[in-house]
Amino acid sequence: MNKKVLAVAVAGVFAAPAMVLAQSSTVQLYGRVTYEYGYVMDMGDYPTGESRPKTDVAQTPGGGAIGFRGQEKLGGGLTAWFQCESSADVRGINGDGFCTRNSAIGFKGGWGNLHFGRWDSPFKRAVNMGTVGVKDTGLLGHSFIFAGGSGGTNATADPASNRNRWKRRDVGWTYYESPNFSGFQILAAFTPGNGATNAALGSTNQKPRVSSIGGTYKQGPIAVGLGYEKHDDFGTAAAGADQSDDAWTISAAYTFMNKIKVGVAYIDAEYDGPAGTSLDKENLLVGVDWKIAGPHSVHLAFVDAGDSDGNATAAAGQGSIGDVAPSGPDTGGQWYSIAYQYAFSKRTLARFGYVVVDNDTNAGYALGGLNNAGATGQEQEAIVMYLQHNF
Repeated sequence: MNKKVLAVAVAGVFAAPAMVLAQSSTVQLYGRVTYEYGYVMDMGDYPTGESRPKTDVAQTPGGGAIGFRGQEKLGGGLTAWFQCESSADVRGINGDGFCTRNSAIGFKGGWGNLHFGRWDSPFKRAVNMGTVGVKDTGLLGHSFIFAGGSGGTNATADPASNRNRWKRRDVGWTYYESPNFSGFQILAAFTPGNGATNAALGSTNQKPRVSSIGGTYKQGPIAVGLGYEKHDDFGTAAAGADQSDDAWTISAAYTFMNKIKVGVAYIDAEYDGPAGTSLDKENLLVGVDWKIAGPHSVHLAFVDAGDSDGNATAAAGQGSIGDVAPSGPDTGGQWYSIAYQYAFSKRTLARFGYVVVDNDTNAGYALGGLNNAGATGQEQEAIVMYLQHNF
């Protein structure tokens, strides 16, 4: 009998630390699984004039992710916290590694929140206040024509990536978020000048850096965002030249009768070109979310990308999607989408939509996941199914 009591006591000694750890741990597992399948009815033409073939596309857009987060109360109103959020591709194609999405370590208290790592920029969070009726990426994503894309970027590289992207999730932020004052919040962040440590003598990018500020307000049916962002040394000027870009945004949304949400977002961006030239681009988004009844809703959106104004003769941007055309007439485009959504529960939904991008004669915007391979003046359209499950 004494042996049994002793065995129970020993087991309790070893189990106690694990029980305490389980009780004090704040680490949580969360995520989103997304899948998009689309049939592209019109891919536009090759530069030779020959029509591209129709095709189908499978993607995992819309924030597919798996993450861990937790916090520890340090006393005196101070809390330490961390988050590591990684991309999750259920197709099994992209293996991006850990902490590729919003990930940071920080401290927060009554004075606000200071954190360090990779996060959505203050500018992106400001413009998202009025981003309604759309997805960010994928075939149903509006961001390629509206903001040069949305998602991961690297301002610390040499050269810095995605010069024309204004909805950034950049690396190495020093990031401050003010307390929430009755719905109003100030956001400010900057990236380090790591690119200079990689630059050889005569590099075209001396010290690329992003500085971003934003103000947001969300209370009741009203949401408003205002932001400014600067990309220092992002261009391809000669060594020592400061070829930089900057943009400002204003966005707003209003919900009527808790059923119809209308949003407007505007971005005005200016890019430095060589020899003192510049290029200006103004883009507008209008969207609607309509909760019809129960699980049924409809989502509509329109983007107008204005002409590239100024005197720059070179395009601003990298990659085949969303490059800003050189200054001149007919360098804009329009993007339209309409979608029906059914919510199976608070965590699971399906969306079915139609989307089209219509380029002006000298513009080459593409639907998310496609490209125009140097062709301009093309139209692309697709019908799309999108699935999402949160956990």
